Amino acid sequence: MRHLLHMASYSSQTNMHARNLAIVWAPNLLRSKDIEATGFNGTAAFMEVRVQSIVVEFILTHVEQLFGDAPLRSTSRPGRG
Repeated sequence: MRHLLHMASYSSQTNMHARNLAIVWAPNLLRSKDIEATGFNGTAAFMEVRVQSIVVEFILTHVEQLFGDAPLRSTSRPGRG
């Protein structure tokens, strides 16, 4: 999570802020055996992935409270001002 938080610190250049990172990474971080086993598609799969992304976004925006001090929280690149 700290690595993803670090990646989010470059969002001004990459547009990969916490929400976008959550959308991309949530299906891998919070894999759903229900989706895989039953072959969910359409609305059910979309809703499952939506819940996963909300959870990952919450975790990313609360890394320090959940896991302790996160030294990579900086919004600017070191040495770049």
